[in-house]
Amino acid sequence: MGRKIAVLGAGAIGSSVSADLTKAGHDVTVIDQWPAQVEALKAGGLHIQMADGDVKVPIRARHLCDLASANLEFDIVFLAVKSNDHRWMAEFIKPYLRSDGVLVGLMNGMNDDSLASIVGRSRTVGCVVELSAEIFTPGLVQRNTTHQGTWFAVGEFDGLYSPRVREIASLLGHVGRCDVTGNIYGAKWTKLIANTMTMGPHGLLGLTNGEAARLPGMAEIAVKLGRESLAVGAALGYRIEPIFGLRADEFAGSGDENLVTARKTLLTHVGGRSRTAPIHDHIKGRKSEMEFISGLVARKGRELGIPTPCNDAVVAIDRRINKGELKMDASNFELLKAAVAAPTK
Repeated sequence: MGRKIAVLGAGAIGSSVSADLTKAGHDVTVIDQWPAQVEALKAGGLHIQMADGDVKVPIRARHLCDLASANLEFDIVFLAVKSNDHRWMAEFIKPYLRSDGVLVGLMNGMNDDSLASIVGRSRTVGCVVELSAEIFTPGLVQRNTTHQGTWFAVGEFDGLYSPRVREIASLLGHVGRCDVTGNIYGAKWTKLIANTMTMGPHGLLGLTNGEAARLPGMAEIAVKLGRESLAVGAALGYRIEPIFGLRADEFAGSGDENLVTARKTLLTHVGGRSRTAPIHDHIKGRKSEMEFISGLVARKGRELGIPTPCNDAVVAIDRRINKGELKMDASNFELLKAAVAAPTK
């Protein structure tokens, strides 16, 4: 229990992880840039509401500006921020990460090489995250995935089953199921595929995941998005593998069958009432991280000469929402269907 742990980012994901690790007795410091959140945590601790029981714990919280004079170093840092913020946050925490410490990115996208370029590959471990939660009130989180429905995978870049990945897996085991994988890049790309099928189109509409998934034609568009993402990942050399705790036999079959299984499993775990991350960003007036999800597929597709019209359409509509040219609204599904149906040039 002597290891010093920092959770950098006290949003919905970071707060959920912090609460469970603190409840388990670990030495956790939460650091965030949201002043009201830090003050709420200092005053009243964290309250996580979820279907399998609330968690209420006192939390050691600090503002970003506090670290300069806090004289702290951390053995493990869980970086739980939006992909948009990952580079500057990694630079920020670098001086406070022990020389033999490790940074673990709890975020969407394929940012591990980027993190490693800042703190060093020897101090970076990859992680895949399936944890759905929302925060709009300081100190209070609605966690949509239960402990049983929350899943992580951690792995070394070289696939080795090292003591530190076992330690990290044990820590995250307090939050949900955590597997160790020898194929962290493949696991992360598989999760990215699932995100392009759900976060991508759902994040344009402002609807709950249940409402969006039931729209006529959504399942077909989701599979088209997944096919593009799968093709780009294969061209990049990523070996797709079962995620979300699925067994190999549950992830067997054709590419389309795997895509359907991944989407169905993700939607089952997060629940119909949840809303995907870009919707939270829009409500809070922030730019979404879609450029790191569907945008990454589209960019890599162009580099490789692989057409990605569906992901291109998602990104184009998301950019218009971010610029204020479009309202995040269910009517955007008609724009998406029209763009997907348009002949490619």
